[in-house]
Formats: sequence, structure tokens, C-alpha cells
Amino acid sequence: MLKVIGGFFAGIVVVALLVYNYAGNLMFREIPSPFGVEETVARIQQNIQNAGNGWSLSGLRNAAKPIEADGGNVLPVLMIEACSTKYSGPILKDDSLRFLSNLMPCKISVYKKSDGKTYIGMMNAELIGSLFGTMVGGIMKHVAADQARFVVFDASKPAPAMIKGTPGAASGGSGAGAAGGC
Repeated sequence: MLKVIGGFFAGIVVVALLVYNYAGNLMFREIPSPFGVEETVARIQQNIQNAGNGWSLSGLRNAAKPIEADGGNVLPVLMIEACSTKYSGPILKDDSLRFLSNLMPCKISVYKKSDGKTYIGMMNAELIGSLFGTMVGGIMKHVAADQARFVVFDASKPAPAMIKGTPGAASGGSGAGAAGGC
């Protein structure tokens, strides 16, 4: 009996260690981009605008800028913010799910690493959505499918211009109240 109990607890410890070591890799995705930071951002923005399903750009944020303003020096990090009212609407209308609004808008980060390459980082929307039941899981499965299309590039087409600031906002601010936001 002692061996069974010991084996049970040993199994729990092993599973906990695996979750601790690999959960981040499951919850977030990182893929290399064949382009530089600004061109990658521009291509993703264009893909979002052409995606349909209610998607629109709600902002572009330079996550490195506050660090630079504070005297630090970091490699470029730009965060594209987009939202689909088709997907956000049902969640925001449900009082029991409205806390998930902190996942909106959808963010895709584009950054350079010390290896000189550009990478795209995004949340694994399907996995995270599945943690909140079938309705949210179903919605987030569609979000994940659209996100996968946002990062597919046709290198034979010229790069579009990057949209700086907040699309639809006169001030180019943070996106609060901007057209196209969630």
C-alpha cells in the first residue's frame, strides 16, 4: 500500500514539473519571420484587414518605447492589436464571461532577438479558450484559425506600408475608444 501511495505522489510531482517546464510553450507560440520587424508588422496588419470575420486593427504599440524613454536599450518589440466583433460580441454580452475582456484585443507581438532574426509571438487562443468551457472554446478555436492566417505571407507580393498609431483614431493614442477596437 505504501508503494502505491508513494507512486501516486511521485506521479503528481512529475506531472507538476512537466507543467511547470512546458506550460509556457503550450500557451504561447513563437514563429520566425522571413522579414524584418516593420515589414512583418505591415504584412500582418494587411492580413488582418483582409481577413473578414469582423476583424479590424485597433492599435499598434511599441513595447520597447517606455524602456528606451527610461534610459534603457532593448531590441524592437511592436504589438499589433486587433479585434473581431464577431468573436468578442458573444463573450462581452455574457456577464459571466466579461472578465475575459482582458484578453481583448487580440495581440500579436513582432520582435527582434539577439540572434538578429525577427519573431512573431502570440497566445495559443484555442488552448486558452478551451479552459473556459465549450462556448468560449468554440469561439477561440475560430480566433486561432484566423490568427494562423494572419502570419502567412506571400513573399512574391510587395510589402504594404505599416500602419502606425491607432487605426481610426485621430490622436494615434492607445486605442481607447478608437474605431475598430473591442
